[in-house]
Amino acid sequence: MNTTKHYVAVTLAFTIWGFFSLVLRPLSDFTAFDILSYRSIVAAAIMLVVTLFFRPKVLKRNLALFKSLEKKERIRIFFINAFSGFFLALNWYIFIYVMNNVSVGATALAYLICPILTMVLAYMVLKEKLFKLQWFSVFLSLTACILLSLGNLSDFLYSMVIAFTYAIYLVLQRRNKEMDRFLILTVQIVFAVIILSPFFLTYDFETPKTNYFYSMIALIAVGFTIIPMFLNIYALRGLNSSVVGVFIYLNPLINFFLAVFYFKESFTLLQALSYGLIIISIIIFNIPALKHRINRRRAAHIQ
Repeated sequence: MNTTKHYVAVTLAFTIWGFFSLVLRPLSDFTAFDILSYRSIVAAAIMLVVTLFFRPKVLKRNLALFKSLEKKERIRIFFINAFSGFFLALNWYIFIYVMNNVSVGATALAYLICPILTMVLAYMVLKEKLFKLQWFSVFLSLTACILLSLGNLSDFLYSMVIAFTYAIYLVLQRRNKEMDRFLILTVQIVFAVIILSPFFLTYDFETPKTNYFYSMIALIAVGFTIIPMFLNIYALRGLNSSVVGVFIYLNPLINFFLAVFYFKESFTLLQALSYGLIIISIIIFNIPALKHRINRRRAAHIQ
């Protein structure tokens, strides 16, 4: 299988999420839960409209495919996507709670811990193979995260919960290959909205909404939710969860560079060292895959 397009997809997905702060900062007058609520509802609405009115043949074909499967397979697909929606909703909700009530730093740290958990879960649950060099990369990443968490144990624990919920979501997608990717994502986001709906109904939306707010929410729903999540699911069709997991580091790394060079925020030597270790770990993790690709191309030329 040619995995180049899958690598491009996962790189684009987490690169897009890395620039999320550029559209969130202009909405600083609104609460994080305001943004989450409208983001998820608008994303679900757009995807339902596209699925029902612009892709009816795809919907019909996939429903026929689903009905043709054995009962055991149908139950498996249903529960995989129900659990995917649940963990997506849980991840979004805990992320917002931690951002509002704990610290922004804890949410950033979560995306540094998540790749480690994803790699370990993929190894334990899916039996995905990791080379010794990749285990060394995991050790380096873990060391960097521990350094970043020094003096902030509570933040570290909250970050673990956020990271764990998203890591489970990623691992579940490796068992989710039968149906159309866009349709699967639509079902998952609809599930997430259904699960979050009790919180939407009880939350007090006090800040008046403006046309600017709605336009930015539309941008977030399409550009920073639907597109990167679609790319993420597409990448998981051709790459192991552990490989996709390591690309999550692109998100906090881009955030770090934006904070320093664009938003002019200060940083410590310990933070710089930690992020340096993460960059090294990403390079080391991808060395075996790069060698494998080079050897395959050499073998193809010889033939």
